[in-house]
Amino acid sequence: MKKTHGKKTSVKKPVENTTPARKTASPDELSPRGLVIVITGNGKGKTTSAFGQALRAAGHGQRVFIMQFMKGRDYGEYKTIHKYLPQITIRRSGLDSFVMRDNPAPVDIELARRGFETVKKAATSGKYDMLILDEINVAVDFKLIPLAELIDFIKNRPPALDLILTGRYAPRQIRKLADTVSEVKEIKHHYAAGIKDRAGIEY
Repeated sequence: MKKTHGKKTSVKKPVENTTPARKTASPDELSPRGLVIVITGNGKGKTTSAFGQALRAAGHGQRVFIMQFMKGRDYGEYKTIHKYLPQITIRRSGLDSFVMRDNPAPVDIELARRGFETVKKAATSGKYDMLILDEINVAVDFKLIPLAELIDFIKNRPPALDLILTGRYAPRQIRKLADTVSEVKEIKHHYAAGIKDRAGIEY
């Protein structure tokens, strides 16, 4: 104690900082883990759902790469992206014709395999935050692309890359690997009433 004008005062001891030192974040902690999202089922809306996801990502400045398997037609989304959305890259690897499920033509297999090789290059290029493999589930079911190769690609892709796979017949192994699986179920379809394909609805 020490006296000041006849009064006793106490000398305060410095308070020790008990807050633990902040740990430096690792690169993996700074970069979020990429998600695997599967959109499957027999209902209408799988591709349109994936493209909505692409728009959402692009709105946040993310870079998106889309490969459309088994499609060769100028779909509305394909034309829109080329005309208005340069931040989204879209490619096709198919013909504007039906593919035989049990006996695909060599050209259909070649186009699908070539498209898948392009996807692999896009994944490792470092240019993209999200990859959308449109109708990849059907391409695997039709034996255009080996299931084992798709599984290997999913497991070994860059860890921060988001991956969206669309199409009917998503294999059990792919569903198991996915973080999110949505199944679009058909309740009613205008095809049953004889209404044919319409621009802006089917393509």
